[in-house]
Amino acid sequence: MKVSTKGQHALRVMLDFAGHAQDGYIRLRDVADRQGISKTYLEQIMVLLNKGDLFITARGYQGGYRLKRPAQDYTVGDILRITEGDLSPVEPDEATEAGADRRVSLMAADVWEGLEEVLVAYLDSMTLQDVLDAHKAEDAYEFFI
Repeated sequence: MKVSTKGQHALRVMLDFAGHAQDGYIRLRDVADRQGISKTYLEQIMVLLNKGDLFITARGYQGGYRLKRPAQDYTVGDILRITEGDLSPVEPDEATEAGADRRVSLMAADVWEGLEEVLVAYLDSMTLQDVLDAHKAEDAYEFFI
């Protein structure tokens, strides 16, 4: 599985919103500036994320977006499914249809299914809060001279 740029940016955007949850509603311009992506591209990502029902929006001067649920309720797997679709690491094996040895194709399919199980379990076990907490711990040991 190769995660697209859109999927990578969606995760960064979700982490940004989670890291600034205490700020209330956040303008897309602020997120775009912090993440170094264009507001237009961010809006395309937000269309996908909004379809996933991840945000509450408010219009007007004090408006913007905020996460609908706490950061610990969003898994990395959920976010990538919204942006990438299927998390399978390989496409279905077309060789079986072309007359390849079915027994060998099934053995290979077992390998890919096992990889998918590991990948999905890993992505579904990691929440936005887990990622934020891991990096807060790292930041605690930064020293400046």
